[in-house]
Amino acid sequence: MKRKTMLMWSLLLVSGVSANAFAADGAVGRWKTIDDKTGQVKSIVEISEASNGSLTGKVVEILKSDKGPNPVCDSCSGDRKNKPIKGMTILWNLKPDGANEWAGGTILDPANGKTYKSKMELQPGGRKLDVSGCVAFICRAQTWVRE
Repeated sequence: MKRKTMLMWSLLLVSGVSANAFAADGAVGRWKTIDDKTGQVKSIVEISEASNGSLTGKVVEILKSDKGPNPVCDSCSGDRKNKPIKGMTILWNLKPDGANEWAGGTILDPANGKTYKSKMELQPGGRKLDVSGCVAFICRAQTWVRE
């Protein structure tokens, strides 16, 4: 009985440490993007910290696309026009804006090629990230799930 109790406490301790480790890492890591209209997982975005301390996010995997397995950003302009979405930076210049919050950045929607003012908030436990993009008063939000 004592062995089972020790095992149970060990598992609880490890699971608690894991949840706290996610929160301590902030938004850095790999995230499943969940389409806010369909609820389907669309891609994996890897968020990293840039040399200036801001956050940036790059599409590292396409899981679901209406444009085939290797879609390009045909609606994008400039340097991104007709470039593969996989490997593309779609989130940049997000700066800390409080505990587990980032703001002042930009997010690109590769489906329509438009960019939006962006902010993010890491939910308690570190497993979910609320990401939003806004133009004027019109906003769109998604909850991404840590991979």
